[in-house]
Amino acid sequence: MDKYSIGKNKKLQQVADEVEKVIVGKRDVITMLLIALLSEGHVLIEDVPGVGKTTLATALGKATGLMSRRAQFTPDVMASDLTGFNMFNKEANRFEYRQGLVMTNILLADEINRATPKTQSALLEAMEEHNVTVDGVTHKLPSPFMVIATQNELGYVGTFPLPEAQLDRFMMKISVGYPTMEQEINMIASRQYNNPIDNIIPVCTKEELADAIAVVREINIEPSVYKYIVELVAATRNHSAVQLGASPRASLALMRTAQSYAFLNGRAYVLPEDVLRMTPYVLPHRLRLTRDARLQHMDVLREIVKSVKPPFSKNG
Repeated sequence: MDKYSIGKNKKLQQVADEVEKVIVGKRDVITMLLIALLSEGHVLIEDVPGVGKTTLATALGKATGLMSRRAQFTPDVMASDLTGFNMFNKEANRFEYRQGLVMTNILLADEINRATPKTQSALLEAMEEHNVTVDGVTHKLPSPFMVIATQNELGYVGTFPLPEAQLDRFMMKISVGYPTMEQEINMIASRQYNNPIDNIIPVCTKEELADAIAVVREINIEPSVYKYIVELVAATRNHSAVQLGASPRASLALMRTAQSYAFLNGRAYVLPEDVLRMTPYVLPHRLRLTRDARLQHMDVLREIVKSVKPPFSKNG
């Protein structure tokens, strides 16, 4: 059981503590980012401008000591800026590959919904296959590789909604939300003389993170919990208020994130409660609701969860 105690050791706590220096009072949000990193998945952060989406992603990169790059998405950003391109070297008399922004461990795709659909789709192969293909040649991305994309809520000027196929590539979707008055006072006070993000130090090595990811993969899942995960996802396809239900990729995401959540709580096994804890972050962005459901603000996820009976609980 010793190897599972890493979930509660100082390393991961220190990563969260470092990030919380700049995102005060948002421990749950920081934990979800760590879960995505341990699950080798990608995260979409959607919220109104100015609540710290970009700062959160940047802070995680610095605290984990991973290589990170930032891509500011605008309508004039090209796909080759992300994937890279071949350039002719006159001296060597051959074409040579010039790396794009995806050649990193953590890619911050800032305001991704301001880029054109063509540029957005350039990330699909990188997010799913962890490699890019340029002129027929495949280039492997560094490991681990994680996309943290931020987007403003739809309705803002100059935004392009992400297509369902790309939304499905994001393991989780989270929201930072406005701070409380006390948190906002502390935030502006801490920035009077300098930016706290400049004081963030790496507290975790790539090797330590790789070990943690390997342990997460070994977290035990009972057959009844596998069935519970699939039943939850299948229920999204049969609900009358859902036009497009979650794909099998959602089942895989629920499994991985539940393993990571159990790991962070020092357990070597997944409980149904772990699965339920992750459903609000894994499922909603994959569902397309009917027009009536959207107008009535129906809590479809709550209805879906109630319709599926868990196999067992902590108390029984």
